[in-house]
Formats: sequence, structure tokens, C-alpha cells
Amino acid sequence: MEAQTEALSESLVIRSLKRFRDRLFYNTCQLESDSNQSPKIPVEDASLLDIIPVDVQFLILTLLPPEDICRLGATSRYWRALVRDPLLWKYFLLRDMPHWSSIDHVTMPKLEGLASDICSNDLQLEERVEGEEQDNVSKYDYMAEYIKGHPACRQKWQFSRPPYEVVTSFLTSLLPSSEPRYAMFGPGIEQLDVSMVTRLMHAPDVLPVAAIPSGRQINGIGSGISFTYNHQHKLNILTLYSTNRAERDRARVGQYSVNDKLFTSEEPPSCPMFIPNPQVQEVCQAVSGFIYVANAEPGKGDGQVEAAKIQAVLSPAWGSTARPLLVLSCVSRERLKEDLETDAALRTAPTGARGRTPSVEMAQRLRLPQLPNPWMVQDTVAESLSGLLDGISWLLRYSGLRI
Repeated sequence: MEAQTEALSESLVIRSLKRFRDRLFYNTCQLESDSNQSPKIPVEDASLLDIIPVDVQFLILTLLPPEDICRLGATSRYWRALVRDPLLWKYFLLRDMPHWSSIDHVTMPKLEGLASDICSNDLQLEERVEGEEQDNVSKYDYMAEYIKGHPACRQKWQFSRPPYEVVTSFLTSLLPSSEPRYAMFGPGIEQLDVSMVTRLMHAPDVLPVAAIPSGRQINGIGSGISFTYNHQHKLNILTLYSTNRAERDRARVGQYSVNDKLFTSEEPPSCPMFIPNPQVQEVCQAVSGFIYVANAEPGKGDGQVEAAKIQAVLSPAWGSTARPLLVLSCVSRERLKEDLETDAALRTAPTGARGRTPSVEMAQRLRLPQLPNPWMVQDTVAESLSGLLDGISWLLRYSGLRI
């Protein structure tokens, strides 16, 4: 993604926009008999906004949110064609995707289209003919993919219930119901310098602890900890560690992996496959969904192994594929602005200036688009727990609760 962003530079997009405008407008002193240079609009009929320098027009577009760009396209014939330039929206996708704080199975862009040749004829704006079908202009709708995935435009894509379920949910609310239970696991709860689980236990302003049950609802594992969301809904989170605390601490200090006691691996090692151990299978059958805490710090994580473990716990053999998966893409601490400006290595890292694996890249790494279950990746910071409530809210909605 980083290499594609560098290849699709601002100058390339500006040249494309300039060629388009030169084809669209002409001076009255030009010979109209020249069919090869026969634009459609006299420059005298253009508005002031139409004829300002193209690099200034491009700057305006880069400063506007996507909904305002669409409104700008309704101002004139020229801007309507300009703001639908596929090369422009491909540039926006490559530029902005690394900074999106979350992505889910509904809003995930189709990244295979980004691998197409950026200089191919079907992406050149100046090749457009007014009135032709837009489906023939580009095989990949970068504008639609951007608007679908951009956080500011996601409201209409949010999960909503059918109208008949409103009545059903009201009647259900009159009946006592058990709190939803979630299994939480992943390297992010073991490898980071700051323990997210410890912070969660002492953060009453984020998720107050409702109860620490002493009984064992799941044989050999326990019943987890109950939290209260938004002073209204209770949820139970059962944390699954790969090994005991002493071994985890030694592994974190020595930077080596531990023998995972949650799964049994199968051959061949080149294509890892895992089977949850019997106690973990019981957990998978009993919970309403899953929380996977990924290590999003630069250079961390083994995508093949992590994806195989996620697929193992989400196997249809243990329960419905309608159960949601929340991926908390977690780092220990948020990078300070001063650190980002002085850390040259961080600025040139593939994960970008934010100092973390982007949510879209995390979804790719864990092969989430291949899952039948609904899923979401949410950027989270262990120290401040920022982003956690957004992820929990999504998780509860997909578990059938009215938020």
C-alpha cells in the first residue's frame, strides 16, 4: 500500500485533471473545425471556480470531506465530471485508508482493485465522453469504495434491524435475559508493555466492573468478569491466556514465543492449522461472540498463525457463523506528536506516521474478509483504552442488543 501511494503522486493526479480541463474548455479564437481539438464549452462560459489553476482545485478537493466533494460536484457540469475522476479517488483511498481507525465486513474496500495499473486507459479522466455510461469508464468504482469505508460516511451503512424486529425487541426486553458472553484472546493481551486487561479492571469510567462471579459456568475455565456498558447493558468477558502469567512475563522480556496451551497444532507447518483444546471448545460453544486482541505495534504479529487460530475458534462446528468477531488492534501507548516528528525511522516505516498497523492492513493480515462471520477491526490503546467502547458498542449491536 505504501509503494502504491508513492507511485500515485499528486503530480500525476494533477496532470490528469489538467488534461481533462484542456479538453473540456476552449477559447473562441480557436478553430472549431479542428475535430481532434473540439472541446464542448467556451472558456468564456466557465465560472471563476472552473478556471482557477488546476493545482489549486486539487488542493481544495484534498481539504474537503467526501460529502462536501459530492456537493461540489453538483455545482456545474465541469465539477460533476471532475469529482468523479477514478484516479482522484484512488489517490484518496491510498492516502486515507492507513488513517481509518476502524473497518468492518460491510465497509471494507475491495483492495484487489488498487493493484490495477494506475496509468491504464480506463483510469484517464480525459478519455471520458459526456453522457456515456459510467460503468464503462472504470472497472472499479474507487469513489464508491472510498465513501463506503470512510468513517465520516458510515452512518448509512450501520447495522440496523428490520422494522418487525423493533416490536420483537420490545417484547424481549420485558423478559429476563442472560447477559451476552464473549471469549477474549490474542497476543495483544500478553505481549504489550501495558496490560489491557489490568487497565480494564481499573477503569470504572470506561467499563465499570459489575461482578466477578465465583461460580464456574464453563467447566475448568470459569465465568469471566461482568462489565456494565453505558450504565445499561451487562456483558461477560472471559479472557483466555495461552499460558500462565509467569511464562508470559518471561516470554515478553525475552522476546520469544510460548507454547500455546489453547490450541493443538496440525501439520504441515508451512500452512498452519489449529484445533481448540477441549476446554476452549466448550467456551466457543457457550459464548455469544469473540474479542481478538491483536498486537498492532510495528513489526509484530504472524498473520498466518493468527488467521489460522481465529478460523479455528470460529469454526461452524462450535456454533453459529452469525456470532460477531471484534478485533481490537491494540498498541501499548499512543505516540505523542513530538515523538512522531522526531522519529525518522517511524516516519519511513511501512505502517505510516501513526506508529501502528492500520485497521485495513490488520483486516488483511488476519484474513478477515474470508470469514463468514460479521467482523470489525477497531484501533485501541491499552493505556487509555481509547477506541474500546466503539468496538464494544458494535459487538453488542451484532449480538442483538439495542444500543
